[in-house]
Amino acid sequence: MNWDTIKGNWNQMTGEAKAQWGQLTDDDLQEAAGEREKLVGKIQERYGVAKDEAERQVDDFAAKH
Repeated sequence: MNWDTIKGNWNQMTGEAKAQWGQLTDDDLQEAAGEREKLVGKIQERYGVAKDEAERQVDDFAAKH
């Protein structure tokens, strides 16, 4: 799924994102608003992972949905 579609369906996908990244708050997900780079940044911040790892996780999430 491309990021334009994800962004358009973000409100429906926040539950799935929260299930995958339980440490992200509702505010984090609202701030990300389906934008890939913002979501990557939030994952880095909450989980303390490198940018490439956060990007991999986000890309895997997008591929599944």
